[in-house]
Amino acid sequence: MATTPHRSGLLAGLDVFVGGPIQHAILPEGFASDLQSAITRAIDTVRDNGGNIFSAHVAEKFGEDTAQFTPEQVSVRDFRWMRKCDVFVPVLPVLPDLTLRRTDGTHVELGWATALGRPIVLVTRQPFVDSASHLLKGLHRVGSVQVIDFDEFNEKPALLIDAVLAATEVQREALGGAAVVGA
Repeated sequence: MATTPHRSGLLAGLDVFVGGPIQHAILPEGFASDLQSAITRAIDTVRDNGGNIFSAHVAEKFGEDTAQFTPEQVSVRDFRWMRKCDVFVPVLPVLPDLTLRRTDGTHVELGWATALGRPIVLVTRQPFVDSASHLLKGLHRVGSVQVIDFDEFNEKPALLIDAVLAATEVQREALGGAAVVGA
């Protein structure tokens, strides 16, 4: 769900797509609370600093309304957001058994972001857990990827602002100084 951008703030004018697990985060007792807190923190940090948010978690009310959307609607919506966003911020949590929470959709979105040349600011435990795939661990070799440690982000959400600004600055420099906002 897109929101109206704020008029001021460090991220003013930037479209930020915040992603992460949904389907495999809907538990019998409700949405995984640690993940919901982290994604809400990312969304609030971007919004509070003037950025415009695209978020399936907001659109689907953290799983409450997920069943109201068809796979076709979700695919078209999320791909449209990826084409429009200036930066993709996936949140990939680690479970107590030290494996990544399953999130097929977010991994598809990581592929889209890389293929479309969108900078990525990945929020996940560092160093990568053993269960993270080689493609995830090596993504920085084929795309513009910055990583923020999940626990550090939870302690200091402002790390996200710095990383988004750095990611979009790198993108501007790659385009020869041209603005990427709304590109």
